[in-house]
Amino acid sequence: MANEPQGATIEDYLLEERRFPPSEAFKAQTLAASPFLYDDADQDWQGFWAKQAGELLDWDSEWHTILEWDLPFAKWFVGGTLNACHNAVDRHVLAGRGDKVAYHWEGEPGDTRTITYSDLLVEVQRFANVLKGLGIVKGDRICIYMPMVPELPIAMLACARIGAPHSVVFGGFSPDSLIDRINDAECKVVITADGGYRRGAPSMLKPNVDMALASTPTIEHVVVVQRVDEPVEMVDGRDRWWHDLMEAAEPECPCEPMDSEDLLYLLYTSGTTAKPKGIMHTTGGYLTQVAFTHKYVFDLHPDTDVYWCAADIGWVTGHSYIVYGPLTNGATSVIYEGVPDAPARDRLWDIAERYGVTILYTAPTAIRTFRKWGTTEPAAHDLSKLRLLGSVGEPINPEAWMWYQEHIGGGRCPIVDTWWQTETGAIMISPLPGATTTKPGSATFPLPGIGAEVVDDAGNPVERGGGYLTLTRPWPSMLRGIYGDPERYRETYWSRFEGRYFAGDGCKVDDEGYLWLLGRVDDVMNVSGHRISTTEVESALVDHPAVAEAAVVGANDAVTGQAIMAYVIPRGTHTASTELGEEVRQHVATKLGPIARPKTVIFTDELPKTRSGKIMRRLLRDVAEGRALGDTTTLADPGVVEEIKRRASESPTED
Repeated sequence: MANEPQGATIEDYLLEERRFPPSEAFKAQTLAASPFLYDDADQDWQGFWAKQAGELLDWDSEWHTILEWDLPFAKWFVGGTLNACHNAVDRHVLAGRGDKVAYHWEGEPGDTRTITYSDLLVEVQRFANVLKGLGIVKGDRICIYMPMVPELPIAMLACARIGAPHSVVFGGFSPDSLIDRINDAECKVVITADGGYRRGAPSMLKPNVDMALASTPTIEHVVVVQRVDEPVEMVDGRDRWWHDLMEAAEPECPCEPMDSEDLLYLLYTSGTTAKPKGIMHTTGGYLTQVAFTHKYVFDLHPDTDVYWCAADIGWVTGHSYIVYGPLTNGATSVIYEGVPDAPARDRLWDIAERYGVTILYTAPTAIRTFRKWGTTEPAAHDLSKLRLLGSVGEPINPEAWMWYQEHIGGGRCPIVDTWWQTETGAIMISPLPGATTTKPGSATFPLPGIGAEVVDDAGNPVERGGGYLTLTRPWPSMLRGIYGDPERYRETYWSRFEGRYFAGDGCKVDDEGYLWLLGRVDDVMNVSGHRISTTEVESALVDHPAVAEAAVVGANDAVTGQAIMAYVIPRGTHTASTELGEEVRQHVATKLGPIARPKTVIFTDELPKTRSGKIMRRLLRDVAEGRALGDTTTLADPGVVEEIKRRASESPTED
């Protein structure tokens, strides 16, 4: 039976009582051991952010106003000027830290590069001059479509250096996605590569660019990095090799002073309509919050830490926590080009051991995959230098959290489970390691300076139970709008609840005020009038010792409105059977109550995921309801869905 107080909107079934206070050893060295950050922010939240901006960044000129707020439009540090590239690179070299490693880069085939801050400065200045030589001036938009190679952050920083906003497109996206993004931003240049390596073979990019450019009239030049050395078509007068342009470029390029509110980058995210949304992030506020969160959420000690965010730079996680946050803080980071199981399933642990990684930030999807593979691979490597673990991208199941803590963190590493979005730009809800007692599966509390509340359908605060996660005041790294469409920005994020930002996530509050993310409200299932979160049912499923990973969807049902359909990957030596399916169903009923028991359990070897690891529940709903499949072009393995369809047709439906 749900533990459901009056007024809650999404029901609360899962009870998690395990808790992990900070160890005395970690508290002794952490940056956030005392509550002073929260105290400062509670007393004066605008002044708190101004203090962070002053301490963490170099400014060319000071701001005269901390915040101008004309709901829903914000301007932070008004009148201040600075340059993101100077803050990320130049100032460290000028301070005598040029020999410090900025990036340990490793390609999937095993090739490596060590890039110091001095190396980065040389490369960035040359490429900034390349862009100038192609006619790019401040304000021009640049499309970047690349694999995870060092030239990707170099290109981003070069854009920032001369004031040309970049629009990075994930390398797994199709030509149609490129067309939409290039045309919406009216980009003048595309920076790409012949391809990158994926699972031991070249994954080509330049042919996708060629297909897209037939429909992108604003593109004048294409710059191509030679990575896989496969033959590609080069159009004379339009396409140029990166290495040729760099060889001819001048070595010095000054930073362009940028207004705090000048556009730093666009990053497109899917919309409910066909047209993607160009999320706008500006310079001063964004850089302030990514530097602050990177420093305190990850307890960064730049002289001793080796930090690894195992995301792709094509997503906001990579923008904020591979490029701008770590570099602004003078960190040493790891970048890896390929997949976790190439050439073997221990690739990530091998990299972590060889580079002495101390901080690892990855996604729950990856953690569940590692858990499915077992403990042999991580146990074969020395991970003793790890001292902090992070989770990003979606809610993490408590059992995946516990596996991560025990088998990767050795039981000694705090876990920071972070909630944020492309739109928020930086982490918003997270433990502060050394200061916060954690609970497996909970992102805990809003960070200092952040206002967040769970509300019901009417917009009233929910003190206990489930509802909608809203943000109650502006924050420095917030999106400044949707490119070219301010009304869509207002309608999408600020119209559902008056005076509140809402981007579609469900959340529950427990008795101690801890926040538990419940996934997208779109994924909440309505079973006999009960609104049940997919996250809670999936957490109950993976709590069963025979289940490695699971996804659930609500399918139309004539009796209950929706029925819960569970797609389950067996763990280890467990095999699919009718008996195991019934056992798993009963386990969910025991954990959450009979109303949350899946109607059907479908066993599968894999789930349909994008190349970024996101489970495509839309396709699982198509399977459950017998519809023709929607768009499968972004799947990492399109064949997975056909296999699931076959198994679904063979699975018994329970009463």
